[in-house]
Amino acid sequence: MASSGSGYDLSSSTFSPDGRIFQIEYAAKAVENAGTALGLRCRDGVVLAVEKPLQNKMLVAATTGRRIHTVDEHAGVAMTGFVSDGRQIVNRAREEASSYEETYGTKIPPTTLAARLSTYVHYFTLHGALRPFGASTLVAAYDPATKNHSLHMVEPSGVSYEYFGAAAGRGRQSARTEMEKLPTNPKTAGGAEGGEENLITVAEGVKQLAKIIHTLHDEAKDKPFELEMSWLSEGTGWRHAGVPRATIAEAVAWAKKEIEEAEEESEDDEMEE
Repeated sequence: MASSGSGYDLSSSTFSPDGRIFQIEYAAKAVENAGTALGLRCRDGVVLAVEKPLQNKMLVAATTGRRIHTVDEHAGVAMTGFVSDGRQIVNRAREEASSYEETYGTKIPPTTLAARLSTYVHYFTLHGALRPFGASTLVAAYDPATKNHSLHMVEPSGVSYEYFGAAAGRGRQSARTEMEKLPTNPKTAGGAEGGEENLITVAEGVKQLAKIIHTLHDEAKDKPFELEMSWLSEGTGWRHAGVPRATIAEAVAWAKKEIEEAEEESEDDEMEE
């Protein structure tokens, strides 16, 4: 069985003898090397956060390219990986949202938007003349018809799932571990009926995502970054909007304080031992 790409990684339409498509794996690797992108479904909305690395100290942060975009009044997309690839997926999302509303006279449901995006991304893995997208996208959306909000993630392979909490990028595994500790699942948050009331709110979600990203960031090894965040909640009238800079600053200050206190407690425990 072939364990390397030798001869089987020239096209995304070619399977290796052990059933792998290396071009898709390479695209996933490009996402793994990019900044961390997080999404959290809360009781009253959805929060998106992206670690936007500053590649050069001379760069003006505001011109490095947004990682979170509004694609419809009630939908937003966060991306990580190749920014230029992610931008094409964002443009496609806007086209799908606009086309659906023109055709059916209503806003596109979150599941339909995610499904159409995953179909579009998957198409680029089927032809030798194309290459897979080197970007993963998190889709936060609200359905006015059903009054439900949801979070989906579309991967470079074209796979799409709905999540309570999703992560992509460099720190995805550690981020998932941290998000699993948060009360986001109604079945486990409150035990019996009424678990929805015990779920995390978007206000708390902003703080927790800021804490996770700053916990994963290693100032000694990683490049400086800008934290980009957005939310879609009852407070915004279920419209996707950026989190105010003042709110982000407060969340970052709280996160750094929490991290410092946790480190001090850890050091005290080690000394006692």
